[in-house]
Amino acid sequence: MDLQLKGKTALVTGATAGIGLEIARTLAVEGARVIITGRDRAKLDSALSAVKASGGSDITGILADAAGAEGAGVIARAEASVDILVNNLGIYESKAFGEISDAGWSHLFDVNVMSGVRLSRTYLPGMLERNWGRIIFISSESGLAIPHDMIHYATTKTAQLSVSRGLAQLTRGTNVTVNSVLPGPTRSDGIEGFLRSQASDPSAPIKQIEAEFFATARSASILQRMVEAEEVANLVAYLASPRSSATNGAALRAEGGLVNTIA
Repeated sequence: MDLQLKGKTALVTGATAGIGLEIARTLAVEGARVIITGRDRAKLDSALSAVKASGGSDITGILADAAGAEGAGVIARAEASVDILVNNLGIYESKAFGEISDAGWSHLFDVNVMSGVRLSRTYLPGMLERNWGRIIFISSESGLAIPHDMIHYATTKTAQLSVSRGLAQLTRGTNVTVNSVLPGPTRSDGIEGFLRSQASDPSAPIKQIEAEFFATARSASILQRMVEAEEVANLVAYLASPRSSATNGAALRAEGGLVNTIA
């Protein structure tokens, strides 16, 4: 299926690895002009090379920290207008509620919530003026099913759903849409360390640790396995395309190929 992304410009934050990199790769291969952001020049250049090696030729990078107001300003000055904004930047950690400091709460909100707020505020007016655009928040299933050891992270992901739904209300009657994607636990560079920190035997083989994690911490999962980043990217590419024109204000739970409309 042609996703009709040729001629569209997409900005993907936090796209030097993991889900963000796969989203950038998929959009670029589908023909979109893609801009990615990152804080580290070496990682940014490596991500650009990886996407180009996959066949996505029209991709550039902006060296900026999208989590802060200064970085958001750098991005806005470098790219004044985009058709598609993917608010992917995010961090997570496992921490007991009583050990999360005020600074810890504020840091997660800056990275996970305010990064998307600032860039949406920058690019939504132009989308509405042109009567076409896509804003996509990469939230998490933790925004609905709150893990007891990641309450601050989960709260930021719930906040993203509120921002996304509220912005969708502002697009009423237009060809601009705002949606959220809620991946389950997704395979990434840092996930093995996280899983081992949760395991009864951190030295066990990783497949055994994954099985234990889903049997205990994520027993409600339908897939009972890690989601692959490419699976999330495929859903995001559809939401970014003109073919998703009837999907607006939704929170889509991504567990592999299964999508459940929550909103």
